[in-house]
Amino acid sequence: MKRVIGLLLTILMMSFMPVSAYAATVRIVDITHVKGVRENQLVGYGVVVGLPGTGDNSRSTQITNKMLLMNLGTVIEQENYIQKGATAAVIVTATVPPFAKNGDRIDVTVSTIADAKSLEGGVLVQTILKAPNGESVAVAQGPVSVGGVNASGQGGGQKRTAITSTGRVPGGAIMERDIDTTIGDDNSIILSIDKADYTLVSRIAQTISNLVAPAKALDGSSVEVTIPARFQNNRVGFLSIIENLEINPTLERARVVVNERTGTVVIGADVKLMPAAVAHGNITVTVSTDTNISQPSPFSNGETVGFTDEEVNVEKTMGSVVEMPANSNLNDLVKALNSIGVAPIDLISILQALKKSGSLQADLVVI
Repeated sequence: MKRVIGLLLTILMMSFMPVSAYAATVRIVDITHVKGVRENQLVGYGVVVGLPGTGDNSRSTQITNKMLLMNLGTVIEQENYIQKGATAAVIVTATVPPFAKNGDRIDVTVSTIADAKSLEGGVLVQTILKAPNGESVAVAQGPVSVGGVNASGQGGGQKRTAITSTGRVPGGAIMERDIDTTIGDDNSIILSIDKADYTLVSRIAQTISNLVAPAKALDGSSVEVTIPARFQNNRVGFLSIIENLEINPTLERARVVVNERTGTVVIGADVKLMPAAVAHGNITVTVSTDTNISQPSPFSNGETVGFTDEEVNVEKTMGSVVEMPANSNLNDLVKALNSIGVAPIDLISILQALKKSGSLQADLVVI
């Protein structure tokens, strides 16, 4: 009997536990980063050679080719002696991870800057990559991978499976110097969370203070952690302990994300609606083009003329009205909009109107 009573009391206590107790925990490393430990961007100007006539014909590329050959010891009088279409001027970009060392290899992205049609089959010639301060950091070279095909015919027909004016050189850049990265200051390290949240910052500071070292929340996105004396010369080990601590995440704000270019709509949980009425009129416009040829009668002075017949059809159905009760949830919203046959592109306009009217109780993010 005592065991049964104890089990019932346990179940009763669990029913009154907060929702956060059931939430899955997350590691601190998954939602924060150390302030000052970041990536660095590099950029350079180079030339891709070996193209089968798909390169550019710009004057600047011809001059660059001439200067390149002269630097290699070749005597050339005029830049227009070089065959056009075999090379392309490109901008080379790369992102250097923190703590990169001399000799490390990084990937680079190569993009045309003139009228080159494709970089397929090309090779990037040695290109110096510089930091924003003008310092040379890496050197890139190697075959360009575009991951697609871009073919065209003499009649103007074209077929492509990917954008071939941009490509990558995996591991094509070699670091020429170390990237110096400082972890914190003399006595502390600042953790910055990826998304500002007062509750989450408070939980991180409290967890670190209880288990590892003194910590305090500075604002809605950063936590200052004091480095204990025993870890002054072992900051990597200190951060390893902190980043593996687990905390309960906070509930995200209600949010609706839409992409007008692709018609994609992502509706998060806990999206509510205030009382509203949604009107939807379904209009379909079809434009069809038919090309014909007018042939004159035999032995006449007429000419063969091509002409185009265009037919425009407009179909319009009765609009539908759906009433949304107060505090409607995500399921209610989707069911109501599906009942009136709303396409994703129309749903975007409806969501924007609901947000503007104050009915949609969520953040509307348009990307």
